[in-house]
Amino acid sequence: MAAEELNIRGLTGVEMTLQVAGPGTRAYAFIIDWHIRLLVALAWLLLGWLVGLLGAAPKFMSHVFPLVFALPALLVYFFYHPVLEVLMHGRTPGKRMAGARIVTLEGATPGMGALLMRNLFRLIDSLPLLYLVGLICCMFTAQRVRIGDLAAGTVLVLDDQKAARSLGSLGRIAESSRLDPDSAALVQDLLERWTELEPERAQALARELLGRLDPGLDPNQLADFKPEALRSRLGALLG
Repeated sequence: MAAEELNIRGLTGVEMTLQVAGPGTRAYAFIIDWHIRLLVALAWLLLGWLVGLLGAAPKFMSHVFPLVFALPALLVYFFYHPVLEVLMHGRTPGKRMAGARIVTLEGATPGMGALLMRNLFRLIDSLPLLYLVGLICCMFTAQRVRIGDLAAGTVLVLDDQKAARSLGSLGRIAESSRLDPDSAALVQDLLERWTELEPERAQALARELLGRLDPGLDPNQLADFKPEALRSRLGALLG
């Protein structure tokens, strides 16, 4: 079976292709993550058992001491995925080792809301056991997604470091730039594809963008800008 692809058409017309991760990659990443969270939870419980065995627990806590150690272990086990996917921008240690990451349908890093929604639906994907519902869904959907991905609008793709740096930086650029997110994405796309485009095409797009997004710029001055000056001016728009 040919590998599924997520095709993202850049605003300059240059297309980026990300390989969709199949059920095998998903399973491999999940097994690694499952072992990590299980071992961390068990290590915490073992620590609690040793503390209790050595009599180090305060007497007034004797009745609640087991719960004090059991609760963090449960939190580690059940919140491992949502917390790490948010902190690691769509990855977990297992996904990193499997060479995969979560992206939106536009190829960007998902926001906190999408990642939490994706993990909330694990309750359904894990039914009746061993993630059977999620696995069946991955086998029969076009982009190998489970129900959580369908609800959150996300896809698990094979990691491409260049694409990750490009797409993942959009949010940070939008925060620091005075441009609206669509315009910031357009400028970033042109700057990153500059060397891939014909020089005349790149310069024409740059002048068109600057004319629209930098109204204080003199049109006559803009027409005389050299390529490096055009790139520099676009970079300044991104802040």
